[in-house]
Amino acid sequence: MTNLSTMAKDVSKLLIKRGETVAVSESSSGGLIAAALLAVPGASRYFMGGGVVYTTAAREVLLNIRLENYPGMRSSSEPYAELAAATVRSRLGTDWGLAETGAAGPSGNRYGDAAGHTCIAISGKQDHVSTIETRSDNREENMWQFANETLKLFEKILSEAK
Repeated sequence: MTNLSTMAKDVSKLLIKRGETVAVSESSSGGLIAAALLAVPGASRYFMGGGVVYTTAAREVLLNIRLENYPGMRSSSEPYAELAAATVRSRLGTDWGLAETGAAGPSGNRYGDAAGHTCIAISGKQDHVSTIETRSDNREENMWQFANETLKLFEKILSEAK
């Protein structure tokens, strides 16, 4: 947890320094990304909102994404993570959008991804998407690792972005 807290503080400093904002769409991290960012004093300067998009109903209501409009796309995939990041960014009018979507465990998902699989996307001045495979079926550990990896990647992108 300390690592997540430290990364959130580092990300918040970069966002405040840059005068930029972020919105988050997460699923298998269960709100840990948003919680870490919101735990930093001054979060209202950079955190505009987001949601735990864990079900089809949440995806349709919170992001207004209906997968039937995107043939061949499925959640827990890099294309979906990119779409979710761009959508949450657009809907909340932020400089950056973060998305995480995967299978925390203890079993995999209905698409054949093993527990410990997640896709992370960042939408903004620099876009990025990646897949993480922890090879673990420990749900809680995976959730924390997914959140850590998302903030670690976001900090890297923020540091490199012009």
